[in-house]
Amino acid sequence: MPITEMLTRNAEKFPDEVSLIEREPAVGLRREISWLEFEQQANQLANALIERGIKQGDRVALLMMNCLEWLPIYFGILKTGALAVPLNFRYTAGEIKKCVETAGAKILIYGPEFIERINEIKDDLSCVESFIFVGKNCPDLCENYEEILAASPSAAPKIKIHDTDDAALYFTSGTTGTPKPILLTHANLVSACITEQNHHKQCHEDCFLCIPPLYHTGAKMHWFGSLIVGGRAVLLRGVKPNWILEAVSEEKVTIVWLLVPWAQDILDAIESKEVNLKDYNLDQWRLMHIGAQPVPPSLIIRWKKYFPKHLYDTNYGLSEATGPGCVHLGLENIHKVGAIGKPGYNWEIKIVDDQGKPVPRGKVGELIVKGPGVMKGYYNNPEATAKVLKDGWLFTGDMARQDEDGFVYLVDRKKDVVIMGGENIFPVEIEDYLRSHQDIKDAAVIGIPDRRLGEIPIAIVEVKAGSKLTEDMIIEFCDGLPRYKRPRKIIFDKVPRNPTGKIEKPKLRERYCGDEIAQVV
Repeated sequence: MPITEMLTRNAEKFPDEVSLIEREPAVGLRREISWLEFEQQANQLANALIERGIKQGDRVALLMMNCLEWLPIYFGILKTGALAVPLNFRYTAGEIKKCVETAGAKILIYGPEFIERINEIKDDLSCVESFIFVGKNCPDLCENYEEILAASPSAAPKIKIHDTDDAALYFTSGTTGTPKPILLTHANLVSACITEQNHHKQCHEDCFLCIPPLYHTGAKMHWFGSLIVGGRAVLLRGVKPNWILEAVSEEKVTIVWLLVPWAQDILDAIESKEVNLKDYNLDQWRLMHIGAQPVPPSLIIRWKKYFPKHLYDTNYGLSEATGPGCVHLGLENIHKVGAIGKPGYNWEIKIVDDQGKPVPRGKVGELIVKGPGVMKGYYNNPEATAKVLKDGWLFTGDMARQDEDGFVYLVDRKKDVVIMGGENIFPVEIEDYLRSHQDIKDAAVIGIPDRRLGEIPIAIVEVKAGSKLTEDMIIEFCDGLPRYKRPRKIIFDKVPRNPTGKIEKPKLRERYCGDEIAQVV
């Protein structure tokens, strides 16, 4: 069935129960809607879009911060049979223009945070036939979202949608170059619901706290585990530790998905006594899981010290596989922390060499995956699709190894491997080691050109607030690494991450791979 039917079912079974809650602590905002209101708003938007000429197969772009309207708009687009095109809220005006044109979006729906960026490019978006604005003080070029809903019927549009129909275009995160649009079907989205619920055992009584951006497959596909059982979800705008703990306490949250930096911030706030856990009601919180990046084992050891009863899981995925879940650790496998886990529910994996042949256990190769979430392809880009989809297998570009028990450990991105004098160095291993230092908040390792060795590894180190470290202190700490893996230079700087928590290594290479390296201590 198409994923829109899950929303309709929830509206029928739980019409008066809360579906979504939005919290924005910085301004004291709290809003909520029921499952019936969710369904009705999606239907109203769908009918409005159809009235404006949107047909099955058309594309509608969505550029908004997380808010109560986001998911009803997403489902409203899907109910027309059109493709939803969520856009990264960090995109510049030029990047927005490129993505909208690549998708050929006929309508652009956006929020107040993007007025200036859209004003820069609105006259150049030849494919966009109309703009819809979600918020107060609607710009002259736009139609107002609330007025559109008020003028549209709340009955479901009579559009027949099939599992195999195209549903959405998700642009790659762009950490390795120009974002490419990934084409997902309704069957892909439904498979993510099934996988997520199987992994984390969501039930109707669970409440999920969603903090990462909804434009990305990670956050939304974890929420899909709530959608399939009709569970509540809280959309939290802000990542301060006390805001997260307040939301868990006041909304009776049971499941939280965190990125590594946010988990670290919570632990730092506890240890610095910035927050006191006794001030919050957290007994119902049963699961903390992390994804989007390798998880330092030292972080989970610290976490379990303060939250000993928490179940823990980590998830691996990529937008080309409909988000997280093609590999996951499993609630019962915390003893394997550091691994990303085993094949997810309904998934297969292999680790292969450059010829696509499986490598022996313990050897590093490229992780490839096969399952119901594998994308249909890169939109209108058969050449790029052919490079990563082969006989149903998705080549992830991630280097990994498998231990004797079958657990997979990420080693690094294939493109991020540093080759020094012919020796492969995997930055993730060095980064994990650096983060185990009690005074290091975050770390990133990249290769820079070297005339003799080709490349050498350097480390960008972000020190915890109130701590002091010198280059000599870190170099001495790195004596615990094999000599060839030790960073040749230490740079003290903030580690840039995108909204899904991935280190933005192209930015670091651009900043530090010139003829001279700035800010070296």
